[in-house]
Amino acid sequence: MTEITIIGGGLAGSEAAWQVAQNGFKVKLYEMRPFVSTGAHLGGDLAELVCSNSLGSNLPDRASGVLKNELRHLKSMLLDCAEASALPAGAALAVDREAFARMVTGKIESHPNIEVIRAEMTEIPETPAIIASGPLTSESLSRSIAKLSGADHLFFFDAIAPIVHVESINMDIAFRASRYGKGEQDAGDYINCPFSKDEYYNFVNALQSAERIELHSFEEAICSGVKAGQFFEGCLPVEIIAERGVESLAYGPMRPIGLRDPRTGRGSYAVVQLRQDNLAGSLYNLVGFQTNLKFPEQKRVLRMIPGLENAEFERYGQMHRNTFIASPKLLRPTLQHITRDDLFFAGQITGVEGYMGNIATGLLAGINTARLLQHKPLITLPQETMLGALCHYITHADLKDFQPMKANFGILPPLELNKRIGKRERGQLYADRAAKELQEAWDKLDD
Repeated sequence: MTEITIIGGGLAGSEAAWQVAQNGFKVKLYEMRPFVSTGAHLGGDLAELVCSNSLGSNLPDRASGVLKNELRHLKSMLLDCAEASALPAGAALAVDREAFARMVTGKIESHPNIEVIRAEMTEIPETPAIIASGPLTSESLSRSIAKLSGADHLFFFDAIAPIVHVESINMDIAFRASRYGKGEQDAGDYINCPFSKDEYYNFVNALQSAERIELHSFEEAICSGVKAGQFFEGCLPVEIIAERGVESLAYGPMRPIGLRDPRTGRGSYAVVQLRQDNLAGSLYNLVGFQTNLKFPEQKRVLRMIPGLENAEFERYGQMHRNTFIASPKLLRPTLQHITRDDLFFAGQITGVEGYMGNIATGLLAGINTARLLQHKPLITLPQETMLGALCHYITHADLKDFQPMKANFGILPPLELNKRIGKRERGQLYADRAAKELQEAWDKLDD
């Protein structure tokens, strides 16, 4: 029986391994952790979430919700695990990251068709393979990918947010509420730290002047032609946002719209939200507060947040280099490499952003690898589906402006409307069309 090599045990690699194995093929899944560190991961479990613990909106009329519904239809194992380890997060799907990773690891390691090999894969195999090594791909494998492709790598700097102990939050100042009251029970899935105008301006000034960790070590390019120091716009450090204008944070991650202190009924000039990070509810992460400040500076500046004056940090924010390939030049919408039918790429290394996008491309790469070995036609999903649109974007974007892309309605073909409609109604129409197109495409495969 043909054996498939999958490189990377993150979200994409784990989902790909499951899909291939479920189709009856043997899989060797290579994961270099915990013996080789990435500099961002903390443990050795498969599918470890490095940044946020939120997998995005669960609402069916939101782009992330549309993608989740597609993955439910396509029987995603990782989405099942996420829902089984979910935490209260309003309309979002957030997970206990440790419980989620343990569950995925257990399912993968116990599958009779999957062998997990804890070792670094330094070369692209000549046999059927899926490369899902993620944004923290090792230098040796990156060189092998560049050698095969004959194209330069791109990279950008990504950041992760700090996590604090809940008992160190001053709840005499902070309050529980979800934006616009959307949440479970008392709509208190988030802890909110409110700012007055003066407190906000003092905080922004401190962010702008705080010392940052030097990025020189990250700027050593693996390959020629990289864009050193390029930040991903969808995950900017808060200090970079603050540099763009004193009000930038108030209109960004600190926007107070939809939040009122239930004790007073009043709004705030700005708000920092914290989201539950583990099942026990003992840890909370600062939503949208990725940062590259030096650790002592993080402690000093973040304790200026009202309610966090005595905050105890479980983890400080960090920066890491994220690597992705020039997919518009290198990949087909089936996620095959242009020069090799039996070589697939999946996950963030392709230029897909967001946890659900990584899972989704892993699923499609896994299904298509199995179909290739079964001598069946490969799947190119309709662009009207969210997964089809993501795959079309990463393989057809203008390379000079190519940046990682997450699920959003802007990448879908426009709706044919003869009247103006609201945002929610438009989202539902996109969702209905995507579900119809996916079902029709799937039905054709069975004909």
